[in-house]
Amino acid sequence: MQQYLATIAIPTSGRGLVDITERVHEQVAASGVVRGLVNLFLRHTSASLLVQENADPTVRADLERFFARLVPDGDALFRHQDEGPDDMPAHVRTALTAVNLAVPVQGGTLALGTWQGIYLWEHRRHGHRRELMLHVLGER
Repeated sequence: MQQYLATIAIPTSGRGLVDITERVHEQVAASGVVRGLVNLFLRHTSASLLVQENADPTVRADLERFFARLVPDGDALFRHQDEGPDDMPAHVRTALTAVNLAVPVQGGTLALGTWQGIYLWEHRRHGHRRELMLHVLGER
């Protein structure tokens, strides 16, 4: 059983989904693991990870519009606004999604479905530098 740990920096340009599939795939390839599991952990509370459709960009736009309706910026319900009106909504959006993912590795590559990609979802209006930790565990 082999293990591989890495941290990658992911710059974002503000609210929206950033396709990180290729970056994760590069780390899986570097690990040398042929069959196993990659665990991803995002070290933040105002961004999240998800597996989502990678073919039609309107899916991602629809998700963003839905979350804007569900958790609007500046909602009077929220008291925590230390970093602006998008601060607490970003935390709620993260709580409703996830900061960790596990994806099988098969044949040395991510065992994603045909239309699946791995995304970092930035929930803040302004860009940030996000850190993603990867732990690949498996057989060479």
